[in-house]
Amino acid sequence: MEKSNFVDQIKIFCRSGHGGAGSKHFMRNKLTALGGPDGGDGGRGAHIILKGNSQLWTLLHLRYFKNILAENGGNGAGNNCSGKNGKDIIIEVPLGTIAKSEDSDIVEAEILEHGQEIILLKGGRGGLGNSNFKSATNQAPEYAQPGEEGEEGIKVIELKVLADVGLVGFPNAGKSTLLSCITAAKPKIANYAFTTLVPQLGMVEYRDGKSFCMADLPGIIEGAAEGKGLGHRFLRHIERNSILLFVIPADSNHHKQEYEILRTELEKYNPEMLQKDFVIAISKSDMLDEELTTAISKELPPNIPHIFISSVTGFHLQQLKDLLWNVLNTTRA
Repeated sequence: MEKSNFVDQIKIFCRSGHGGAGSKHFMRNKLTALGGPDGGDGGRGAHIILKGNSQLWTLLHLRYFKNILAENGGNGAGNNCSGKNGKDIIIEVPLGTIAKSEDSDIVEAEILEHGQEIILLKGGRGGLGNSNFKSATNQAPEYAQPGEEGEEGIKVIELKVLADVGLVGFPNAGKSTLLSCITAAKPKIANYAFTTLVPQLGMVEYRDGKSFCMADLPGIIEGAAEGKGLGHRFLRHIERNSILLFVIPADSNHHKQEYEILRTELEKYNPEMLQKDFVIAISKSDMLDEELTTAISKELPPNIPHIFISSVTGFHLQQLKDLLWNVLNTTRA
């Protein structure tokens, strides 16, 4: 059920509306036998528009929309009557959604704010009626413009989770337990790898009513940048996180090596990941004594802030919030 309810990528064939044709018409009534041109313009074809909705967190509602065909504009008519514009189709998507063509990696639209609207495919313009072409030397134009065709193509719509802090670590490192302890989120927790198959978001309550968003992301493994494990499906979700919190369990055999593997996979996928702020949390620290804590501290990179925590006992969880808040606000500043 967890997997089926979270959809972060879909492909849809989209076609915007064609513009309506302009009218080639001349005024004719019982009082006017040979009136001048009065053909109206064609209506605009409907746009296909992406709109941000902060209440959505998945693309599940678009899963069964294989084809989105927008309405054509109406044709112009006599008496300078313009055709009706096609009714625009608005596709609501969660914040962090991007859209691109199937055969290109160029991002054509990016939704980051609630209510933000971006035209994904423009409708064709309506053609001009013959009344637009009359002149002193051509008082009875016998032509009008056809409407422009709309645009079409297969669009890939992807969701990249928006969060202030992203939890990065190997499977079973304690990320889901940490999220459940400092937020109201209730991710699935079990003692086997890849318990978390989809991103889980939670709001961390800080001091004085302040808060920030944290995302528990599926566990990364060595080779993820080449698509192993959950591969690229996992890695794209951390591109938008301001801070990456590396969660390394205290019972790991090689803490520094584990950090280096995680860092390397991020660099292989996208070197710009290394420009983010990193914080290291040693989880399950309730099993450590002072001597082991000191030994592990010496292993870790000196330029990366680190903290020892225990989600089970609550050890240093408030200090972790303080550290993340300070780093986050330094980054924003």
